[in-house]
Amino acid sequence: MSLYLSRLTLNPAPSARALIQLLNPEESGSAADAHHRLIWTAFSDARDRRRDFLWRYDGDNRFYTLSARPPRPNDLFAEPAIKTFEPDLAIGDRLDFILRANATRVSKQAGGKRVDVVMDLLYDEPAEKRAEKRMKLAQLAGEAWMARQGASKGFAPLKTVVDGYTVLELGHDTARRSNRPRLGILDLSGTLTITDPDLFLSALAQGFGRAKAWGCGLMMIRRAP
Repeated sequence: MSLYLSRLTLNPAPSARALIQLLNPEESGSAADAHHRLIWTAFSDARDRRRDFLWRYDGDNRFYTLSARPPRPNDLFAEPAIKTFEPDLAIGDRLDFILRANATRVSKQAGGKRVDVVMDLLYDEPAEKRAEKRMKLAQLAGEAWMARQGASKGFAPLKTVVDGYTVLELGHDTARRSNRPRLGILDLSGTLTITDPDLFLSALAQGFGRAKAWGCGLMMIRRAP
C-alpha cells in the first residue's frame, strides 16, 4: 500500500487569514477540535469516509499528515507539499524520531480500563509531591511505554526523551468542565533501531498510541547520523 507524507500550511491569503481564530485558536482544547475538523477538509470525499490518515500540528500554522491517499487541495490551505513515503529500511537501521502520543496501558487496578501512563504513576505520589515529580515520572513512563511499543512493533528504542507532558481538555463547555474528556499527551523524541522492517512500517501507517483523531500517533523519522 502506498503512503503519502504531506505538509499542509494554512493559506496566507487574506480570505483565509480572516478565519485564523476559528481555524487555529489559542486555547489548546479548542485548537485540537478545530484542527481535527480542519484536517478532515483535506481528506473527506464522502459522507461515510473512514479516517485513513494520521496528522500532527507542528506550529506556525503547519501540519504534517501520513495518509493512504494524497490530501485534496482546498482554499483553507496553501498548495500541499506531498511526497510518496517509501522508506527503505533494514534490520539494524538507526532512526531519529519525534512522536506526540496519547500513551495508555491497561490497568488491573482500574478494573481492566485503559489509563494514562503518566497519571497512573502520579496517582501513587502524595498530592503535594506530584508537581515536582511530574516530569521525572513522565520520563520513566515514556521510556517504559516506548519499550512496550517497540517489542510488538518492530523496533527497539535506544534513547527516549520526554520533551513535554500536557493534559488536553477537549471541548468548550466551561460550565461542565469536570465532564470534558481529558487526554494525557507525551511529546517524545529519541533514537531507535529497526528489528523488523515490515512490522515497523505497518505500525508507522497505523500510528502509535490512542487519540489519533486529535493529532497523536504520527511518528516522524529520519536516519540517525
